[in-house]
Amino acid sequence: MSQLALRSLSKSYGAFKVFEGLDLSAEAGEIVVVFGGSGTGKTILLRLIAGVEDPTAGSILIGGHDVSDIAPEHRGVGMAFQNFALFPHMSAAENIATPLRAKGESEQAVQSGIAKVAKLLKIDHVLGHAPRELSNGQKQRTALARALAAEPRILLLDDPLRNVDAKLRFEMRLELPRLLRQSGATVLYVTQDYKEAMALGDRIAVLAGGRFVQVATPEDIYVKPASLSVARLFGDPSINTAETMVKAGGKGVSISLGGTEVAIASGYKGFAGKPVVFGIRPESIDIKSGKSSGIPAEVVAVTPLNERTVLLLKAADGWEFLASLPASAKAPEPGTKVAASFASSDVHFFDTASGERLHG
Repeated sequence: MSQLALRSLSKSYGAFKVFEGLDLSAEAGEIVVVFGGSGTGKTILLRLIAGVEDPTAGSILIGGHDVSDIAPEHRGVGMAFQNFALFPHMSAAENIATPLRAKGESEQAVQSGIAKVAKLLKIDHVLGHAPRELSNGQKQRTALARALAAEPRILLLDDPLRNVDAKLRFEMRLELPRLLRQSGATVLYVTQDYKEAMALGDRIAVLAGGRFVQVATPEDIYVKPASLSVARLFGDPSINTAETMVKAGGKGVSISLGGTEVAIASGYKGFAGKPVVFGIRPESIDIKSGKSSGIPAEVVAVTPLNERTVLLLKAADGWEFLASLPASAKAPEPGTKVAASFASSDVHFFDTASGERLHG
């Protein structure tokens, strides 16, 4: 039985539909990241689960029980917000204590709970400080400690790293999975940062256009995106694309790419004569000297990006695409003639009309 389940969940404000018919399940202790752009309804979804707002239709089940008519304080849900939302007149310790006091815990249990989560999140040395005396990192940890203090079955995290500096955000991407697993809670984590989603989630639920367009492991989201739009959301640099046509003949199955006929897997034979969108990720492209086999291209620009070097290339027919090389590899100079190639297993094809992934 899933610890958290959404069944045909919908939310509208008058004629405006935020989302409709959402279905999602999360197991005990699982971290599910809800990923999507601004305005897709991620925060509203968390508010519905927390009981702060009511759904227009559908149901929310926690531990197998419909909680639609249960007050927020009795749902066993903890929530941390992107703006920290700490009470400014309370110390860090008193902020952390609020859910425990709301449950009517004894003073001994309150102090024990504060000490436990403060030690876990390494903020026991600032418990007496007011929020204005805390760094953003300490505020973020205090807000998370408050959400964890009552040992909720469900933990809702609303983009909690958005307002912290880049260094802390990187560190917390490494540390948060351990902290969340130690809590034992089922976690729904909202973000619009794809790197965060990939680093933190056991599974990622991609929210777009009022529905979950794909729910899968981070690896499957990246390697087997359900649609062209999902493929474009993950990856930096973004996936290279080109409109082309699948051909089948005596020499096998191929496409025309960059002015060159390129063989593709025979499984795509059923799409012969069909216009498609070809996709290949920059890191999947191999660059060799111009005399090698592959798609002839010219290096237009070279951009070093720390651990990677990104090349902008132009093929004979004017198709421009990106290739990503390890920083340790010697990058060709602009103006150099090269040949680009890739393994057939790294290729993606999408339907031109719907954008859905084609399976060969």
